[in-house]
Amino acid sequence: MKLLIKKARIVDPGNTHNGQTLDLLIQDGRIVQLAPSINQPADQVLELENLHVSAGWVDVFSHFGEPGYEQKETIASGMQAALAGGYTDVLLIPNTKPVTQDKAGVEYLIQRCQNGPVNVHPIGAITKGSDGKELAELYDMHHSGAKAFSDGTRSVQSAGLLLKALQYVKAIQATIIQLPDDHSIQPHGLMHEGIPSTQMGLSGRPDISESIQVNRDIALNHYTESNLHLTGISSQASLNWIKQGKQSQPGLSCSTTPYHLLYSDADLTGYNTLLKVNPPIRTEADREALKLAVIDGTIDCIATHHLPHEQDRKICEFEQAASGMIGLETAFGAIRTALPDLAIEQIVRLLSNNPRRIFGLPTIKIEEGQPATLTLFNPTVEWTVDESAIRSLSQNTPLLGKTLTGRAYGITQQGQYFSA
Repeated sequence: MKLLIKKARIVDPGNTHNGQTLDLLIQDGRIVQLAPSINQPADQVLELENLHVSAGWVDVFSHFGEPGYEQKETIASGMQAALAGGYTDVLLIPNTKPVTQDKAGVEYLIQRCQNGPVNVHPIGAITKGSDGKELAELYDMHHSGAKAFSDGTRSVQSAGLLLKALQYVKAIQATIIQLPDDHSIQPHGLMHEGIPSTQMGLSGRPDISESIQVNRDIALNHYTESNLHLTGISSQASLNWIKQGKQSQPGLSCSTTPYHLLYSDADLTGYNTLLKVNPPIRTEADREALKLAVIDGTIDCIATHHLPHEQDRKICEFEQAASGMIGLETAFGAIRTALPDLAIEQIVRLLSNNPRRIFGLPTIKIEEGQPATLTLFNPTVEWTVDESAIRSLSQNTPLLGKTLTGRAYGITQQGQYFSA
């Protein structure tokens, strides 16, 4: 099959084609020609308004529910959500039932996802059952296809156990993903501890519950000289430790979420359960610090933290509501809306180049002979998020009804174009 993409601005940092507007001819899953104008016959021709093309985007922290939580999300619906957001690759956290903690669990996910439009990469659990007590079968999972290791939404609390995991993954050149959250500090907090939480009469979680574990985990990674990725970074205090750690640790990286760039704790004053997340949305000062850290490169990736929940887990009292929101479909628009002046090349680094490098995924260059794993998008179009834009089984997002700037057209994968 031949696919011809017309008049696309190439966004490929470091490539000689970056910034050029070219036609791309794709055949048998590879780019066979790049030129200012291609007039060859093709099975499908795409010519879209303000079309930009980059290497396929990667999300490094998503939950598809299956197996065990299919009422929240299935692999099929999760793939469609990723496709709608322009993602060609997604790393799945292991918090399923059963937990993805062994060779069989990893192979099950890989086999279930083989024929979908999106490449799905399992993250193996660090500990058995993600309960933080005993290391899982990291070596077997790695050789079965696990791209990284994490306990997902359950942070490893034991310093000794995390130390062993960091030492173990050095031999297989893998990365540990940690959601920094010290459970011994205000574990029942419902939102960030600050003026809004006091005014609302809700128990809060101080940012030290995050930053103290960021500091600890960076120290452990420094000792082991391993590879550690801290995700869900939400506070200025955490960023200070990360900036310091990066000066001597090439294996240290981090990510934040689109919603931590968009919202502050003041937005929760209406008791909006859709904004109940972990780590919590923090102060306006923290939000501004995160935005600056994206701009200066301290933050390496944007992770959607796509966590679907059924309706009755969100339409309830704030105390009873589950933490988390969906984010795959809206991530690009949220980033562009929160940081309208951020260069498109920098966004592509955050969504593609950096996660591919950190997690050992294939490098994609927009050159003749290279695989055509691409994301097609319009960075300036304005659109309103409505129910038709949500392909997830769940709709737990505060962005419904909001206007965002920037949207994916779709992806190319294995020689085919999949429309968002």
